[in-house]
Amino acid sequence: MKKNSLDYLLIVLGTAIAGFGIACFSTPAHIAPGGVSGLATIIYYATGLDTGMVMLSISVPLFLLGIKIFGPLYGAKSFAGMMLLSVFVTLFGQLTQYQGFLDYSSEVSILLSSAFGGVVAGAGIGLVMKVGSNTGGTDILAQILARYTSIPVGSALFIFDGLVVITGGFFFGFESALFALVEMFCASQTVNYVLMNMGNNYAKTAYIVSNKYQDISARVLAELDHGGTIMEGTGIFSGQNRKMLMTVVPNRKITALTRIVHEEDEFAFMFVLETYQVLGHGFVPMKKALERNKNASDTFVIPKKAQRVV
Repeated sequence: MKKNSLDYLLIVLGTAIAGFGIACFSTPAHIAPGGVSGLATIIYYATGLDTGMVMLSISVPLFLLGIKIFGPLYGAKSFAGMMLLSVFVTLFGQLTQYQGFLDYSSEVSILLSSAFGGVVAGAGIGLVMKVGSNTGGTDILAQILARYTSIPVGSALFIFDGLVVITGGFFFGFESALFALVEMFCASQTVNYVLMNMGNNYAKTAYIVSNKYQDISARVLAELDHGGTIMEGTGIFSGQNRKMLMTVVPNRKITALTRIVHEEDEFAFMFVLETYQVLGHGFVPMKKALERNKNASDTFVIPKKAQRVV
């Protein structure tokens, strides 16, 4: 119960952030960055219909079509994400009259809106996706197209979003289409960052080649409270067999590890890699990660016969 409450709280927070980005940056700047929100922005300026309400009127039929084709796979979380995003776009849009906060007579303001709009919307959508939900839209169309054709989901999504961008360019001009591409890039990078970084125990993997690997290993255990693995290796220059220590430590401990290695063997060779997910003792429990991934996959899954390689 507590986890579900937190999940829905993040859905509300994420859709509010994304709705703010769409209503206060994208729409005022006449930017249609693909998806239902981009199409709704075009319709808003063409007809005057509220952006959020247009998003809702498009998303609900798509959602129902997805349920009819794929079955009841989308779940309550996805429906909540789709509905709340439209509501928040309308809310922030009505509060600001879709005028935003910048002077859009300047192209600099439009560029800022494309960048910040992408970051803000991406952060919100990332939070929603973090708990296994989504905001629907053209994702559903892409999955339907992938089911009945040989077009991969990723390619289908690119086609639909590309059509929206091109349509936006027709209504708002070529420069607007370019700004839309900037916003799409910023949004995708932010979504990836939120999904990969936030809430994860970030760590670094260190590989250490040293004749004093035993002393270094002992201090890693005693001072850093982390284990490691001793691996066999052969130097390609010397041809001699060497021992290499591999250990994974949290970011905050990498400086202490470097100090230990230097104090034990100033001639040691060490290289460090970013580690985006660490499961097991001292990090994220394996069971917790499996439950989180299962919840995410159960929420928005395509049947096996409909899946394609993206």
